[in-house]
Amino acid sequence: QVQLVESGGGLVQPGGSLRLSCTASRIMFRIYAVGWYRQGSGKQRELVATMSSGGSTNYANSVKGRFTISRDNAKNTVYLQMNTLKPEDTAIYYCLIEDPGNFRSWGQGTQVTVSS
Repeated sequence: QVQLVESGGGLVQPGGSLRLSCTASRIMFRIYAVGWYRQGSGKQRELVATMSSGGSTNYANSVKGRFTISRDNAKNTVYLQMNTLKPEDTAIYYCLIEDPGNFRSWGQGTQVTVSS
């Protein structure tokens, strides 16, 4: 069973930055697609960013130019660098990995709160 451990959430002022990390255990990480989703209070979970095993990326329009997804296959870790944060970015952020057979595993979620 894949285990995903997230870290890096917290409280930040508008315009600030945070970096989320998600580390996976016991898998050949490099063959997995990875991604980040978020769920705000009273909202549905939505895609934030994804990266294929080959490095292709996809971003939600609301975060383009502000967020960057990256991965370090040697560390089994995916990152989400979030800059110029806005109050509407407040949500629980979940990392995701997907194997070549499209089986998905989710992290436990980490809270990001953007507020002055």
